[in-house]
Amino acid sequence: MSPLSLQIECIESQPFAENSYIAHFKHNPECVVVDPGMEPDLIEEYLTQQKLELEAILITHAHGDHIAGIASLKAAWPECPVYIGRNEAPKLGDPWQNLSAQFGMPIVLPPADVLLDEGESFTVAGMTLRVAEIPGHSSGHIVYIFEGAQPAIVFGGDVLFRGSIGRTDFPGGSLEALAGGIRKKLYTLPDDTRVLSGHGPETTVGREKRSNQYVRAE
Repeated sequence: MSPLSLQIECIESQPFAENSYIAHFKHNPECVVVDPGMEPDLIEEYLTQQKLELEAILITHAHGDHIAGIASLKAAWPECPVYIGRNEAPKLGDPWQNLSAQFGMPIVLPPADVLLDEGESFTVAGMTLRVAEIPGHSSGHIVYIFEGAQPAIVFGGDVLFRGSIGRTDFPGGSLEALAGGIRKKLYTLPDDTRVLSGHGPETTVGREKRSNQYVRAE
């Protein structure tokens, strides 16, 4: 597949304005969903309208606003595997660790199907994705890097935002770990790399290296 034919749809779900992403190549019905949020019906409607086949659910981190849609998507596509970082996986079944209990919306999910480790690469829906673990917002947070796109793409969850970074005041949070991971694993990517964040507009590595007030390039 030509990297130029990659299609990405962002679906924002409320009440946390969380970004879910649907990615697939044009003329290929196989797709992935990244971080299905609290309005999975919007995702399902898009997949149905576009006649897409859900091949994988990719989770960057297991906070409630990023995993709430898993159960609904799995009910509709029961054979679809859920991918998550190995160190983040235990949070899926614990509403206190995934922070959903604190908001009065406890989420308890079965174990993920695929556990991912730092530096691992895998191919799904025609995309070869590389895993980078960047804790600090959540203890086992990973990002998915698609270097086959032009420019490269990072499905970044709540690590790096336009002009900001993920919160580090949740249990297991660490500003030092988050900043170090951003510098080592994101700021070393080409400046034109697109960062598709879990909240807010997308950004680029170069923009954040130059102007992010929380994590400047060293």
